[in-house]
Amino acid sequence: MIALIFACALAAAMLVWSLIFFKSYQLCQYQIGKFLDDVFAFRLAYGDKNKLKWTKRLIRFSILYFLLSFGLFFVVTNFVYHIALIVLNVVVIFLLAPILMTIAHFIILPLEILIKKIYIFRARSKLAKKKIIKIGITGSYGKTSTKNILTSILEKQYKVCATPLNYNTEMGITKTVLQALDDHDIFIAEMGARKPKDIEKVAAIVRPNVAIITSIGKAHLQSFKTLSEIEKTKYELCQNLTKDGKAIFDGASKSTLKLYRKFAGNKFLTNAEKAFAYAKNVQCSCDGSKFDLVIDGKQFEVETKLLGKCNIENIVTAATCGYILGVCEKDIAAAIKALKPTPHRLEILSTSPVVIDDSYNSNEVGFSQALEVLSKFSGKKIVVTPGIVELGKEQNSVNFKIGCQIADVADFIVIMNEINKNDIYSGAISHNFNAKNIFFANTRKKQEEILKLLVNERSVVLFENDLPDNYK
Repeated sequence: MIALIFACALAAAMLVWSLIFFKSYQLCQYQIGKFLDDVFAFRLAYGDKNKLKWTKRLIRFSILYFLLSFGLFFVVTNFVYHIALIVLNVVVIFLLAPILMTIAHFIILPLEILIKKIYIFRARSKLAKKKIIKIGITGSYGKTSTKNILTSILEKQYKVCATPLNYNTEMGITKTVLQALDDHDIFIAEMGARKPKDIEKVAAIVRPNVAIITSIGKAHLQSFKTLSEIEKTKYELCQNLTKDGKAIFDGASKSTLKLYRKFAGNKFLTNAEKAFAYAKNVQCSCDGSKFDLVIDGKQFEVETKLLGKCNIENIVTAATCGYILGVCEKDIAAAIKALKPTPHRLEILSTSPVVIDDSYNSNEVGFSQALEVLSKFSGKKIVVTPGIVELGKEQNSVNFKIGCQIADVADFIVIMNEINKNDIYSGAISHNFNAKNIFFANTRKKQEEILKLLVNERSVVLFENDLPDNYK
């Protein structure tokens, strides 16, 4: 009985001890290979940016992990009689927590696959039974912003259900369909991809009537390896359209323009020469933009509080979808004027000092456009960034280039994390940036201390990208 209680107590302690590993496992989206890579590289999620989310999947995993731990400790405490050996075995078990997690992962994996398939089947069946317009949005950049803009435009005439936040995976879309989709006229699904075939999987659930391909570039290059593989994966959305489906392509991106030329179905081009829709007479300021929106030869003036060229392109693409689905020009213009920034995407949080939050999922193109926005403000300009990750072999060169670009716009740089520190620093110095104006911070507390010294009422602070806790 004593051994049973002792084993239970040790298993509970093991569970608490392993929460740091659980957090890393969750941040790796339950991909055991990536999790083990992070463990062996000592990239554990020590910080406080990301909180452990007790999803149903993690609760099931925790119960199994507790039972495995209990079994090991029960064997040790019941069949090992030397106190020193008991202590040694307990210590070893605690140290091998990631290995025990790997065993638990593979034991429970068949159950997780079955549960996933059941949920997906239910979501697919629900969508198939509804007479509803289904829109799929993918691309490397601008998916969420385009989705939010499009939702605002379509809500002028339809009842719209869109995937919330960044719910762009199989289970994110499935969850939205099962929990949020009701008597709506339109369903908008943002579709993300980190590896080949990801878009095919989510598109097969939705079977969209309309596909929107936003800008394509070198995002998640570490897993995709090549730009052509990224293009191929994004094109999977077009391949899963319904027979009468329409596709809209943002021609501002060379890769997206390439897919437009490849697609043989009913298609519309935006933001390019001879496009179906584009912006002209663009006037940008630190308060937003005014421009003439041209769609299908019709021209009307619009204005928006959204910042940056990227948002103008997103607006044009979203407006095109609204137009072909019957929203009139007047309603499109009214929706654009009322648009609010997507959280953490060129969002102004305060005006004295000016704080621009562009911290969500940065990329090379978006970074450059954020710096262009920053350049339109007057005052002391400060950029806070960890650079960009998941770029594979191009990681160093891209972040060096970013350092060069920051140096041409900013007065001070605060480099977060270690991963791109040397590349950003070297890039800035190569453009004759004063090394004394470059600061380093590995924690938010240190960042706050630095900003307190630098910021005054006339400062303009750009927060560009924010890495999760499993990055140093």
